[in-house]
Amino acid sequence: MNKLNDIDIDQLISHGYYEEYTKAVNPLYSGKIKKVPFKHFSSQIHETGPSKIHPLDISQELECDGPATSPGLCANFVRILKNENVTANFNATSQLIYIIKGSGWSQHDDLTVPWHQGDFVVLPMGKNITHHAHEETAMYLIHDEPLLRYLGAKANYAKFKPTLYSSENSLLELSRVQKEAEAKNRSRISVILINEASDQTQTVTHTLWAMLGILPKGSSQLPHRHQSVALDLILDCNKGCYTLVGDTIDQEGKIVNPTRIDWQANSAFITPPGLWHAHFNESSEDVNFIPIQDAGLHIFLRSLDIKFVLPNQAIPSP
Repeated sequence: MNKLNDIDIDQLISHGYYEEYTKAVNPLYSGKIKKVPFKHFSSQIHETGPSKIHPLDISQELECDGPATSPGLCANFVRILKNENVTANFNATSQLIYIIKGSGWSQHDDLTVPWHQGDFVVLPMGKNITHHAHEETAMYLIHDEPLLRYLGAKANYAKFKPTLYSSENSLLELSRVQKEAEAKNRSRISVILINEASDQTQTVTHTLWAMLGILPKGSSQLPHRHQSVALDLILDCNKGCYTLVGDTIDQEGKIVNPTRIDWQANSAFITPPGLWHAHFNESSEDVNFIPIQDAGLHIFLRSLDIKFVLPNQAIPSP
């Protein structure tokens, strides 16, 4: 046994090994680490049954500890029956909640936050978080516990203050943006939710990015891509709304051999990182949607690498 001052050197050495560069430089390409898959989660998950938090869990496909909907985030549908409650004490630095339907309040330690349909509630870590419903309620709740689980970290203090983005204010801001004269020349009509504590990254928390967007009837958003994972929630929509996703674009800015994801009202789906994607509304009604991403962390790390297609070309963002 190789010992130095009673330290077992052989035991220390046994925990490490070596691999030739080309075999280990890209574990995603070699299959050592799994790609984030396409996945759709039906609204039926939150439409029936008892009061419950339903994790949208793909940890088995990712081969990571779960529940997780991406390597760093976990999305959940939450159903709460009238006059009932659910507790949501995750080891997370950030929780973002969108109220799909219903009304009630959230108890965050000593603070009470009221909410109703269409509101966003954003909460930092808390020792005791419970959601109470005045009426039958459905929520879309995303938190960053998988990231902390991977880091082996514990959320010990609040990085921002609990924040309410009311439905009235959110829709008013979206309407204002839509009415701006130059909106007709934009490939997307949307507002980004920003917390004062994340002013540098322009995100809703230090880890999460969120947007409320509208896709007008008969319109489309040109392809774009980014390295963050999008966990998109679709609100009101009719048949004819969908997303195309693919690895590359051609010289005309169209996605080559795309995968089609048809939208369903009050359902969610995963858009994997690094892929080109474009949204289409071929229905007769406008549709609202909410992409939520782990882009807060990517922006801070300067690794988001978001790119947009303009007519006949793809260009990086400023």
